Amino acid sequence: MFLKILLLLIFFSVMVGVGFYSRSKAGNVTDYVLGGREVGPWITAFAYGTSYFSSVVFVGYAGQFGWKYGLSSTWIGLGNAFIGSLLAWLILGRRTRVMTQKLDSRTMPDFFGKRFQSKSLQIAGSTIAFIFLIPYTASIYNGLSRLFGMAFNIPYSVCLLVMAVLTGVYVIVGGYMATALNDFIQGIIMLFGICAVILAVLNTNGGFLNAIHELSLIPADDVAVPALQGSQGLLASFFGPDPLNLLGVVVLTSLGTWGLPQMVHKFYAIRDEKAVQTGTIVSTFFAVIVAGGCYFLGGFGRLFDCPAIYKADGTIAYDSIVPQMLSTLPDLLIGIVIVLVLSASMSTLSSLVLTSSSTLTLDFLKETFVKDMSEKTQLVVMRVLVAFFIILSVVIALNPPTFIAQLMGISWGALAGAFLAPFMYGLYSRRITGAAVWASYITGVGLTVSNMFLHFIKSPINAGAAAMLVGLVVVPVVSLFTSAPDRKFINEIFSSYEQRVLVKKMHSLEDED
Repeated sequence: MFLKILLLLIFFSVMVGVGFYSRSKAGNVTDYVLGGREVGPWITAFAYGTSYFSSVVFVGYAGQFGWKYGLSSTWIGLGNAFIGSLLAWLILGRRTRVMTQKLDSRTMPDFFGKRFQSKSLQIAGSTIAFIFLIPYTASIYNGLSRLFGMAFNIPYSVCLLVMAVLTGVYVIVGGYMATALNDFIQGIIMLFGICAVILAVLNTNGGFLNAIHELSLIPADDVAVPALQGSQGLLASFFGPDPLNLLGVVVLTSLGTWGLPQMVHKFYAIRDEKAVQTGTIVSTFFAVIVAGGCYFLGGFGRLFDCPAIYKADGTIAYDSIVPQMLSTLPDLLIGIVIVLVLSASMSTLSSLVLTSSSTLTLDFLKETFVKDMSEKTQLVVMRVLVAFFIILSVVIALNPPTFIAQLMGISWGALAGAFLAPFMYGLYSRRITGAAVWASYITGVGLTVSNMFLHFIKSPINAGAAAMLVGLVVVPVVSLFTSAPDRKFINEIFSSYEQRVLVKKMHSLEDED
């Protein structure tokens, strides 16, 4: 217990210290929200990765999907690395940085408002972002508190309050730069921590080969695919017992990041070309280790089948699987795990609350009720809203409506379903219209929310994935049948991509002619 408490005290001291250190770098709105657009490659890459993976992945998703799909759940982590990180950086990174600077855009709703010349799109986008970032934040508090309860036997509500206060302190004081610097520190902890935990869990099951053997002997009694029912060894197989539903999870958790405000926001703050190139490689490597490691670890969850992971009605409490796996580890390793998950969660929480408060201030309040809001007032309001957002999330987390993965699925489905397609197409195509953005808002949010009540798609995860894919079709189709945007304005903003720049030969070989 002493070791666990000591590690936590060191961790908390560093996080709060970084917040106060970064206070001088949050003197105006651009610095507070974007770090002055001067964030380097390693810090940006780690900020992206640590905002991506939280207690939701480590406790909720790894436990649930590791139980359902066995070792094939590792595909989710690899999808996160190569689709959610590598492709996101290659397709969105550079163009996002260039166009958002041209438009002087500081948030995703702000981008929609300026790119499509519509204040109403900006206001509606900020409302969607604020509403659906709340359940995601609540799910992180939920997962984090369950793990703390296992390690320290502390009441769930006390854990929630401590996490909320600590996150609020360094975000309110230091803004984006504080979250980015803390993300870098937390990312290093996550890389080493996940490797140590995987080795320890495998060792408790007789090593890697014996763990695979034991897993292959367990029947997958909840196989959803009729053709695979009765098969042996599915939990240790390449595609697992339910490949189609596995694909839905990969789509939601990988492609979804392309439309999440708190993720895309990282590209706004990139400093230069070198930061893009290095960040692409580093963030992908980070995701392979952390996400791949989390889901690989979760794949062995059935080896820890015991009464502690079942509810009173006999159903499985998926959020208890990973804590149960870790409860058998030595105290030092449990302390490392606590700091690992705390690092992952606090980095994501800080990104979420900063995104929510900034978009509500800049895109909603400033555009509707207080149009002449001064720079100083904007900073004060954003800090107040950080506190409000955290309090609201804690209230929901105290009595969450469903388990962790479902909360995250609802949040990601609505946000990415509404934002992904118009944002990506808006960076590349001159023909996308404001009407198409409205259509994406309606289909993304409408499909996700209606499915919460009607359940026409059984899994909220698959519903979220469907919302994203529908948006990718709806946006170009609606644009085709609606009036084209103003050509002069569009040519002006796209001219930012055509500006010539000088680079060193190490980055580009000139044409001899």
